[in-house]
Amino acid sequence: MKRFKVAVVGATGAVGRQMLAILEERSFPVSEVIPLASPRSAGRKIPFGGAELTVRALEPGAFAGVELALFSAGATVSREMGPLAAQAGALVVDNSSAWRMDPEVPLVVPEVNLEAARKRPRGIIANPNCSTIQMVVALEPLRAAAGLRRIVVSTYQAVSGKGARAVDELVRATEAHLKGAPIPPAIFPSSMAFNVLADWKPAEAGYTEEEIKMVNESRKIWSDPALRVSATTVRVPVLNGHTESVLVETERKLTVADAKRLLRDAPGVILCDDATQPMPTLASGRDEVFVGRIREDLSTDNGLCLIVAADNLRKGAALDAVQIAEALLSSAAS
Repeated sequence: MKRFKVAVVGATGAVGRQMLAILEERSFPVSEVIPLASPRSAGRKIPFGGAELTVRALEPGAFAGVELALFSAGATVSREMGPLAAQAGALVVDNSSAWRMDPEVPLVVPEVNLEAARKRPRGIIANPNCSTIQMVVALEPLRAAAGLRRIVVSTYQAVSGKGARAVDELVRATEAHLKGAPIPPAIFPSSMAFNVLADWKPAEAGYTEEEIKMVNESRKIWSDPALRVSATTVRVPVLNGHTESVLVETERKLTVADAKRLLRDAPGVILCDDATQPMPTLASGRDEVFVGRIREDLSTDNGLCLIVAADNLRKGAALDAVQIAEALLSSAAS
């Protein structure tokens, strides 16, 4: 079996650490793993495969001989270093927003549009936003059966999506709030303890960047620029695991029973029974997208309402990238 030299860029961050863990969990065929991060992190030790890897400084020459480069170090780093990794011969899978809307870079969720990954003029494949990934995985079986007319989604996003420092701030802010001594926020615009925030940069027409990402990314993944999507995204005081309320209007009528039948055997989906709600505590640490509370919408024809939950660091980021690599490199490894 062929084995691959793999670089993980942003290896000391929350998603980078998940990428390393998932490579190990899934026995990805590696010959060598190179953890890369900023110079200030160089020399740190991180566990992998029962041993320790030494973090190397990210620099242009770091990709010599690398066959797969998994990026999760932010858009600025990806724009600079992603093309260099591709030019060095690596398959680049990028988890940042840098390349998602580039027409020469496929935006891929393996359960939905894997074939798009096979045409990559820049040598780069982009991961969608975490909230987009879990939504399209849940809706793809319905789209394939009945078409999509409109999506209205509201998200309830965990603080881990903003990194380890955000998780730490929520824990400290909650403890301080319960003691009656609130602390000033440093990572969030307001205290995250017992609060709900639209915690993203503003975009056009009163929307945030996160909301516009969900609109544009869904259209690109499904190759449907006219798809009607409306998104409202908020951060909630949950450590890990995003939850979404989705109203989907299909072109052809689907009953609740139809939807459950389609979702029951869908790849990457766990259909919750009527006694189980999709929840972040249920999804955290899991690879699947949990779907439940499926109801006919009372306000429109051909409408269904459902709740979707997933681990935003795993399926919403690291796992999606590794799955793409597995699918594209599996034939070479066999």
